[in-house]
Order: sequence, then C-alpha cells, then structure tokens
Amino acid sequence: QVQLVESGGGLVQPGGSLRLSCAASGSIVTINAMGWYRQAPGKQRELVAAISSGSRTNYADSVKGRFTISRDNAKNTVYLQMNSLKPEDTAVYYCNAEIRESYAYTHLTNYWGQGTQVTVSS
Repeated sequence: QVQLVESGGGLVQPGGSLRLSCAASGSIVTINAMGWYRQAPGKQRELVAAISSGSRTNYADSVKGRFTISRDNAKNTVYLQMNSLKPEDTAVYYCNAEIRESYAYTHLTNYWGQGTQVTVSS
C-alpha cells in the first residue's frame, strides 16, 4: 500500500507565499506523473500543476508565473511553491501521484493525499 502525506498549508495574507510538500511512502517501484489539485467550496476539483517523471511541467492558466511545481525523485516528494497568493487561491490542495507498486506488472495506480487547507485572507 502507498500513502501520500501533504504538509505546508495554512493561513497567509494576499501577496504572501507558501510551500506545499507531498511525500509518498510504501510499496513504490516508480512514480510517474505527480501533481497538485485544489478544490474550493462549492467548486469542482481542478488541476493546479503537474510534473512528469522527466520533470516536464504543466500549469493552470490562473497560476502561471506565480506557482512552481518541482519533485525530488530520491525522496519521492513533490513540492508546490506558491507566490503572490490571491484570495481566489483559497482551497483544499491535494497531491496526486501515479505509482507502480510491483516489479511483477507495469500497471500504475492513482493515489491521492488527504488534502491541506490553504487560506489567503487579510
């Protein structure tokens, strides 16, 4: 079994910064794509940023130029550096990872973290 544990959320003023971390642990052979999603009250979950195993990145238009996703493959960890935060960035942020758990097969299982609250308010 695999677990994703997020950390780094909290309350920040508009214009401030936060760094989210998500560490994967358990039965892991390889990790393919990793990403961050968010869900605000009354809204659907949306992709914020994603990073491939080769470190190609993809961002939602609303966060381009403000957020940076990165990963440390040795630590099975993905990060989201969030700068110039706005009230509309307020949401629960979830990490996601596509994980191969066994050398016996190549199937990838999609895992989610438990979510971390980010609140941007003065």
